[in-house]
Amino acid sequence: MDTGKLIFITGGVRSGKSAFAERLAVKHAREADTSLHYIACGIPSDTEMQERVKRHQRDREKSGFTWRTWEQPVHLSHIAHQFTGQDVILLDCVTTLLNNYLFQEETTDTKIVADLVQEDITALCSRADEIIIVSNEVLQDIPYEDKLTLNYQKVLGHVHQKIVKRANLAILVESGIPLVKKGRLE
Repeated sequence: MDTGKLIFITGGVRSGKSAFAERLAVKHAREADTSLHYIACGIPSDTEMQERVKRHQRDREKSGFTWRTWEQPVHLSHIAHQFTGQDVILLDCVTTLLNNYLFQEETTDTKIVADLVQEDITALCSRADEIIIVSNEVLQDIPYEDKLTLNYQKVLGHVHQKIVKRANLAILVESGIPLVKKGRLE
């Protein structure tokens, strides 16, 4: 099965990774003269999240490019058929998608959760020309003793490794600076 280009962007909270990913997606969509899609996994359940959603929407509006936004907290594979081999997709973000499976869908088996995330990513990659995936880097701390947090770190680490193995390009954003970890940023 042919798959489009996969770019993985990670970084700490407020590191500038989403803004960087949005600029990169716009650049690639302009170069390819194609459609640009934003898959938002976040559920604006509190004031802080509502503010973040609004800020991201304003940032996309300022980009000067038309984005089609998909509010899809889980089961991204269900919307994959909406995309074509010419589309650029920005998925924001894997940690939220993982949270949604664990806590909204109440899926407790971490292997099933990891498989669902991989199924979603595989489905999107099989349809789009390019997919840019954003995630949060929560693995740089020492492992937590709390079982729930430790399990979360383990499954996220496993998911990140699988994505990076498949990715053409992997970037860590720190303080707004992209650091290429795999591939070449052109």
